[in-house]
Amino acid sequence: MSDWTGDWYFVPGFAVRDHTIDVPLDYDDDAAGRITLFYREVTAPERRGDDLPLLLHLQGGPGGKGERPMTGSAWLEEAVKRYRVIIPDQRGTGRSTRVDGTVIARFPDARSAADYLSHFLADSIVRDFELLRTARFGGRRWHTIGQSYGGFLTLTYLSLFPEGLASCRTMGGIPGVPPKADDVYRHTYPRAARKTRQFYARYPQDVATMSRIADRLAEGDVRLPNGDPFSVARLQGLGSDLGMQPGFERLHWLLDEAFDAAGELSSTFLYQVLGRTSNADSPLYWTLQEFIYGNEDDGPIDWAAQRELANHPEFGEDRRPLMLFGEMAFPWMFDEISELKPFKPAVDLLMQREVWPKIYDVEALAANEVPLQALVYFDDLYVDSGIQLDTLSRVGNAEAWVTNEYQHDGIRHSGVFTRLDTLLAERGAF
Repeated sequence: MSDWTGDWYFVPGFAVRDHTIDVPLDYDDDAAGRITLFYREVTAPERRGDDLPLLLHLQGGPGGKGERPMTGSAWLEEAVKRYRVIIPDQRGTGRSTRVDGTVIARFPDARSAADYLSHFLADSIVRDFELLRTARFGGRRWHTIGQSYGGFLTLTYLSLFPEGLASCRTMGGIPGVPPKADDVYRHTYPRAARKTRQFYARYPQDVATMSRIADRLAEGDVRLPNGDPFSVARLQGLGSDLGMQPGFERLHWLLDEAFDAAGELSSTFLYQVLGRTSNADSPLYWTLQEFIYGNEDDGPIDWAAQRELANHPEFGEDRRPLMLFGEMAFPWMFDEISELKPFKPAVDLLMQREVWPKIYDVEALAANEVPLQALVYFDDLYVDSGIQLDTLSRVGNAEAWVTNEYQHDGIRHSGVFTRLDTLLAERGAF
């Protein structure tokens, strides 16, 4: 196994050291070759030589790289007081062997590209972390913190390798078990409509602005600075930020500069829309979005969000006020967004896949003994609180902290991580 370990270096508040390890592309086929997993070791500067418990960070996503340590990262600033934090870039992201449109375009056909992409889902990600634990950390058990999709990975880890875990914390990320994409989107559309109405109620002047933009886009011939078509659907996709604490304000101030003095869509607005919707930094996010619900013989996912859209005419592009989407992947994304176009043939094939890896073991979860403390955001746009609580009721040694004080990015708020740790300590987890 290769390893590159740099010297300790420092960013304000943290000591950081970088590592790599080679892992199998396919854990069932050694001949498939190996890829690189990058991970960071992060501590408080004065504690880098101490024997600290290990905290593994399970990043959200899918397709999200590990958090970069910097001032203002509330959970990390709290965690390094007690733990040696291990922050991987999940396979396919960041400084691990990266998967983007350029990589996928090199495959000779859609089938080989789809087969390759199938190795970047939860079962492989968790096996990477288990290999890392045993190969680099002497088999010491992890404590874990899972944000959003990191909670999905937590349940996969508890299903496949519970012996590797000492305690688990999740934030807005408990999936349905078994997972059903259709159920997810039946809940997601009404929540997205509610968030949109709340946004318009807070900023009523934006109803007219959004309508004016949509009317202009409906006429056609509007391009983003990279040449991508700017469609009404892509405008609606800006709603995916409304589930975050500052999401309403980010969208409001974006719309504030939508038009220039001549009444045309401003370059400032168009560049910002491109930055928010290009997926240049995380091309696997929409590529893998629906495949995180594939488990065993669930059958084809077949564009679940697109199918459910037909049941919600209030999201029509010609409806006013314009409703905004949440976390929903659509076929048009792979036709219109340059960074996603190379993935289209492979994604279309994977949408018809009949059998998926086993990522959740219902019996193992019911018998779970690893303490799990889940933060459930009652008004979560992305992961339905009812689905989360139903799953937690069937997972052994799991408890929920339910609140509407935070949105989906509660991990960024001071005291949240410490409270999760305190709740676990009160249960005798450590």
